Amino acid sequence: MQQIEILHLIWLLLPVSVVGYFYYRWVGNQREIAYASLRMILQLLLIGYLLSYLFGADNSLMTLLIVIVMISAASLITLRNITTKDIATYRNIFLSIFTGGSINLFLVLYFVLEIDSFAQPRYIIPIAGMLYANCMNAVSLVAERFEKERESHTYETARAIAFRASLIPQVNAFLAVGLVSLPGMMTGQILSGVDPVIAVRYQIMVMFMVLGSSGISTILYLWQKRLHAR
Repeated sequence: MQQIEILHLIWLLLPVSVVGYFYYRWVGNQREIAYASLRMILQLLLIGYLLSYLFGADNSLMTLLIVIVMISAASLITLRNITTKDIATYRNIFLSIFTGGSINLFLVLYFVLEIDSFAQPRYIIPIAGMLYANCMNAVSLVAERFEKERESHTYETARAIAFRASLIPQVNAFLAVGLVSLPGMMTGQILSGVDPVIAVRYQIMVMFMVLGSSGISTILYLWQKRLHAR
């Protein structure tokens, strides 16, 4: 695969700057896009060096620690999008993301890829990252939407609206893949020289695990909201 020069990435700051300008003009927040961009760069650089170390060490304890940090961070990021920010809500979010992501992580690692050890961070961490990030996005959408819909609807109606809204990105991706888009994992594998037919199998795995983990996480979050409403 062609190596990207770090200075060449500066060109992509041009469209991002346009987005940041209109975000400031229309939303009124002049720092969020810049802060998010800087944080993204620093986090990716840090994780790049950390993964280089982990891939060489094959330490199962360190791999487990990274996964826990992923879930904790995803839960905190989800919490910032809703009004209620107490410990109980954080616990609900954490359990939802942990359960939805971990069920699918287990199935993918041990039954689809047949990885027999947790001391293989080269496989576990990237897959866990995809799973928990998508769970985070789904729970963020369902929590924010449910909170607003609950103001004017019954629990059942708010649940239906929020649940459907939270899965729109995944359902749209299912409908568009192969016709509108070639998703990230498939594109990356093709660019690195993998046979497209093999890349397709991996992409099918990713699509199913993303929908499954996102859906289970949102179901668990809404179920917990029902229990607390009683």
